[in-house]
Amino acid sequence: MIYVTGDTHGDINRFKKRELRKLTSKDYIIVCGDFGFFWDKSQKELENLEFLKEQKYNILFVDGTHENFDILESFPTVEFMGGKAGKIANNIYHLKRGEIYHINGKFIFTFGGGVSEDVGQLMDTGTWFEQELPSVEEMKYAVENLKNINCEVDYIITHETSATYKHKIWRNCTTNPVNDFLEQLVTEVRFEKWFFGNLHVEFAVSDNAFSVFEEIVPIDGIRKSRRF
Repeated sequence: MIYVTGDTHGDINRFKKRELRKLTSKDYIIVCGDFGFFWDKSQKELENLEFLKEQKYNILFVDGTHENFDILESFPTVEFMGGKAGKIANNIYHLKRGEIYHINGKFIFTFGGGVSEDVGQLMDTGTWFEQELPSVEEMKYAVENLKNINCEVDYIITHETSATYKHKIWRNCTTNPVNDFLEQLVTEVRFEKWFFGNLHVEFAVSDNAFSVFEEIVPIDGIRKSRRF
């Protein structure tokens, strides 16, 4: 089964929930950005990574904005489920921008990255990475991949979301170029469900668009409600 959750920011407790003990190598947990387990290579971070590697289930994630991209980019890129991914361990993979994966019979389009709301503070502390902002080439690559399958997928997994969806949650918020790019997907791509994580709230925007955060939910199990 495929599960989805929001930003983890290096919090190992998300993966220590009792209900995860039943999962097997046939199960996948997808994190919608800001995975955060690769930051400073501290002893605690290394211990957390060892714990994740010991789990039976698979951990997949798109990158967010609070990531150490220098470390992320140091991992080898491999063929994975019909697309390209960064291999962290046998059960941990970084899902790349614009790729389409075929997992458990479902086609999943992924697009990480975004624009940090606290970019000024991050730059002051030397913890901002320009790679957080998707490039024009990555956007074009994503569009071409979607066109190759007639702009139809089962699921979309992103960190940011479309401008429209963002305003439905935070009415007076500002949008950025990534929101504008993803806005095109709402009108041009047919999909069953879309999940995104950077707004840090559990919220059903529509019948098929969901902001996820701390819960780990079956990708087929979410239905529309104001909060879930």
